[in-house]
Amino acid sequence: MAAAAARCVQLRCVLRPAASVRAIQPPGGRERSYTTKSEDRIPKIYTKTGDKGFSSTFTGERRPKEDHIFEALGTTDELSSAIGLAREFCLEKGHSFTDQLDKIQCVLQDVGSNIATPRSSARESHIKKTKFSSQPVAELESWIDSYTEELPPLTSFILPSGGKSSAALHVARAVCRRAERCVAPIIRSGEADPDVGKYLNRLSDYLFTLARYAALKEGNSERIYTRPE
Repeated sequence: MAAAAARCVQLRCVLRPAASVRAIQPPGGRERSYTTKSEDRIPKIYTKTGDKGFSSTFTGERRPKEDHIFEALGTTDELSSAIGLAREFCLEKGHSFTDQLDKIQCVLQDVGSNIATPRSSARESHIKKTKFSSQPVAELESWIDSYTEELPPLTSFILPSGGKSSAALHVARAVCRRAERCVAPIIRSGEADPDVGKYLNRLSDYLFTLARYAALKEGNSERIYTRPE
């Protein structure tokens, strides 16, 4: 994931809008482009380095793709994607908290970088670059407390519901729980920072609270669990 993030930065630097490419139409009618050869080259998204079922950690270590490190990385990526989808529904409804979801997706990139740097093969420079602090955990707790003050108290189990925004946030919450389960053994083995696990734990609580808050702001009712007859 760390390597992929680096490639994304490179792509953002290289890809340019079509309007930025200067061209003129000379008298002969043949278009002449003023781009350089280096500007014409776009990095390929595929590297072929994983074709044999192995991939690299940030430390350069090659591991099978089914390794617990890559399982955790993939689930964290899935979580960010689920949050991105929920964010789109929330934007359509004009919710004011979408900037928080933006920030969370960026923090999840840092979570991934930490997971992709197993301590058993990391140098000090690797650890310094990918260290994960407790500050994002405290920020989530602050947001949770703020929204909780506006919500009615929970008296029953609620089902994922309350409109598209709320339901999508519940899906993200469920994926977050799975990401936490994937990361837990990595942390116990000392391969990742404990604050990564704390962040994912608080994030699932945040997404649950935010789902309820979105339903409240949209005027949608939450479905309550009732025991089937």
